[in-house]
Amino acid sequence: MSDDISHFTLPNHQPIVALECKTAFNALTDKERLYAHYLSQAAWNGGLIVLIQTSPESPLIFALLHSIFCAQPVAELKTAALGVGVTEDEFTAFLVYAAGIYSNSGNYKSFGDSKIIPNLQKSKFEAIVRVSKAHTVLPERIQSLWTKIEGRLYSLEEKARSLGLGDKGTTTYFSANCTTEDADLVNRFMQSKGLESYNARCFKTQEAADVSDKKNRGVYEIRLASAETNDDPKITLPEEIFEDAKLKITRGDYSKLLIPVIENLRKAKEYASNDNEVQMLDKYVNHFTTGSLADHKDGSRFWIKDKGPVIETYIGFIETYRDPAGQRAEFEGFVAMVNKEMSQKFTTLVSKAEELLPKLPWGKDYEKNEFLRPDFTSLDVLTFAGSGIPAGINIPNYDEIRESEGFKNVSLGNVIPANMKQDIIPFLSDEDQALMDKFRVQSFEVQVGLHELLGHGSGKLFRKLASGEYNFDIHSVRNPLDGELVTKFFNETETYDSKFGAMGSSYEECRAEAVGLYLSLEKDILKIFGHEGQNAEDIIYVNWLSLLWNGCGKALEMYQPSTKKWLQAHSQARFVLLQVCLEAGEGLVSVTETEPGKNLRLVLDRTKIPTVGKRAIGDFLRKLQVYKSLGDFDAAKEMYDKYSKVPETGERPWALWRNIILSRKQPSKIFVQSNTFISGGSESTPANVVLKSYEPTCTGMIESWVDRFPSSELPSTLIELWTKDQAYFF
Repeated sequence: MSDDISHFTLPNHQPIVALECKTAFNALTDKERLYAHYLSQAAWNGGLIVLIQTSPESPLIFALLHSIFCAQPVAELKTAALGVGVTEDEFTAFLVYAAGIYSNSGNYKSFGDSKIIPNLQKSKFEAIVRVSKAHTVLPERIQSLWTKIEGRLYSLEEKARSLGLGDKGTTTYFSANCTTEDADLVNRFMQSKGLESYNARCFKTQEAADVSDKKNRGVYEIRLASAETNDDPKITLPEEIFEDAKLKITRGDYSKLLIPVIENLRKAKEYASNDNEVQMLDKYVNHFTTGSLADHKDGSRFWIKDKGPVIETYIGFIETYRDPAGQRAEFEGFVAMVNKEMSQKFTTLVSKAEELLPKLPWGKDYEKNEFLRPDFTSLDVLTFAGSGIPAGINIPNYDEIRESEGFKNVSLGNVIPANMKQDIIPFLSDEDQALMDKFRVQSFEVQVGLHELLGHGSGKLFRKLASGEYNFDIHSVRNPLDGELVTKFFNETETYDSKFGAMGSSYEECRAEAVGLYLSLEKDILKIFGHEGQNAEDIIYVNWLSLLWNGCGKALEMYQPSTKKWLQAHSQARFVLLQVCLEAGEGLVSVTETEPGKNLRLVLDRTKIPTVGKRAIGDFLRKLQVYKSLGDFDAAKEMYDKYSKVPETGERPWALWRNIILSRKQPSKIFVQSNTFISGGSESTPANVVLKSYEPTCTGMIESWVDRFPSSELPSTLIELWTKDQAYFF
């Protein structure tokens, strides 16, 4: 395939790693293993929803591949494929593509949102499909699936290249006929009702009869995820007129996929270790049954109260990164065991948080009235269902809970070392590469801790309350940027997500990353993690170097020149922070083209990090927080857009340098996760949970998914749900 489309394929040398959790799992009691097992079953079943959320064709691609692999072993399929003229490399490419679909829960990359197409010719892909045992046993189903997806499987037309809204990309959070204006209208409607869209999608079911008729803007259905499908006046809303459009709220989205989620949560409840876990699971069951977001919020409240559990879990519609409007959330569920040694370090960090928060570059008026000490644990992941696995999480994302009731931080300890290993680190000197190789994992553990706890966990939103009062003194609090009294704030129905929209995720990640850089200079913090003396100095340097290197050597992989759109929140954030440091000047950091069209070199002066670097990041961080606190989206956008620009000319022509960066691109890792199975359970043999691990290969990845979902009914369910939606997307 041509270099032009290499960005959209996974190479045959795709790195695949096993997510090790055996030691932590073996330390669990029988009861804890059963709790973890049923929670994992709930997470995996709910994770199938992400296929529907990713793209119109993803459920069918999964159904096709899963039908093929459930019908015969990979080795047998390979023999048949080689017999019809498929080469070894082509069959490997087929397996890599399948592993990519399983790993990303669809045919768009979880990190970057760009499309994944097979790295073999369509004719060879079809040959493998036709020679499969599944095609022999179920010819009508397999042929029907292939006919429906073959065009979209390989399509790289502009709209198909990345996730986005309208002509900017592909999405299933909105029907294909929705535009940005439609999304804004729906957002205003939900806000007028005091509702949020985490577990919703929007379908424009009827266009305006006459597009010039401004008094008839069409009919919109806002569909909530729930097992129940009938109307309920407590949750759904009948059709009404809003801004010359007709809108209604229904429920029943993903209904069949949510039923096993509910069943497994109920089974998990039998093995809960305390009343908080029982009530948490009851609320989650109600949420997935009825579609009530209030129930999920209440479940999150019980989750926060469940301090220091041996088994940590969270499940639901959580992160809004992939919704082009920044409102609707992707399904996610994880189950993990606590790593006690690293968790102790995080606990110490939490205990010192109130001493550390005043060191941030904004006054006490811009900080929460009271820091609600969260749980902060390092976890070894058993199960992470969704489109990708992060290194750390700060949840819940509900503003009113995070600010006034609390939150939890988790660092995914077995993910970090597996994900950070890299043989070649381009664009750095040999000395810097050696330092990165030696200290990158340790420095990233520090950065994750600061990012999650004191980044996402810090800062105050100024609000006008429903009572008419304010959560700040409107007569005395001033804007530190201009010295004037504060006149901007969030109204009672506004949230950060509704106000900052699509920019909000990247903006918040940038703020958290900046907090991590800024506070990593504090020697007392490094001492918590066991770093002192020269070791601490090297950790500081590598932390800054790693983030700025990501802003240079990795971030632009996630930028789409044709639409001038950033495809990934963290990547945009790191590019922005690099621009801030470059703007600071004084020799802090430089990026130069050392070989025309072939190579770049990033140089960071470690002696200037505590002075020039700290001042630059501190000044920028203050602006980020002030604009967020005030809900001043316009000022925030003007500033953030400035640093997000990717120029084609000038001292640093990043748009041209992107080609150099892409030429050194290394594929993201695919994680093979273990499965759990119930053994025994008769009168004579008590139930026991067995852990099964897999080889870190494409075949191992495929086997893990076949074991996870052996039922032949799964493809039928996905096809049924696709059929229900297809009129809105095809």
